Amino acid sequence: MLTIRFARVGKKNKAQFKIALQEHTVAPGGRHVEILGSYDPHSKQAVLKEDRIKYWLEKGAQASDTVYNLLVSKGIVSAKKRAVKVPAKKVEETPVEASKTETPKVEVPKEEVKTEDVKKEEIKPEEAKVEDVKKEEVPAEEKKDKVQEEAKK
Repeated sequence: MLTIRFARVGKKNKAQFKIALQEHTVAPGGRHVEILGSYDPHSKQAVLKEDRIKYWLEKGAQASDTVYNLLVSKGIVSAKKRAVKVPAKKVEETPVEASKTETPKVEVPKEEVKTEDVKKEEIKPEEAKVEDVKKEEVPAEEKKDKVQEEAKK
């Protein structure tokens, strides 16, 4: 099947497009059957071979969505514009952002609790963990010493 589509040419950050008739399996920059025009998106200027475009459309060539919309706006094809589907870019989370979102895991030592005490006070497990963490607070100087010792190992 033949397709009328854009083939990008031009410099980096200064794109221009050839409007080419190609087999749909060929890469856009590859071999073409015929060049049907050009388009400069910066100045919105299009140079089109109207008679050749109409000829190939009558023969069964399909235009890409973007080229079809260009042909509609230039009056070569009288129809409604198509919705152009732009693929969404996948945003990956960087390791720094990942570490910010994760909550640090704190290991709490298990203490032996008598069943009689639990029944009387009805201690909730969440409260017990918070209290244990508060008791284990270490002065900042001792933390620095531990970090330096681990770094030496």
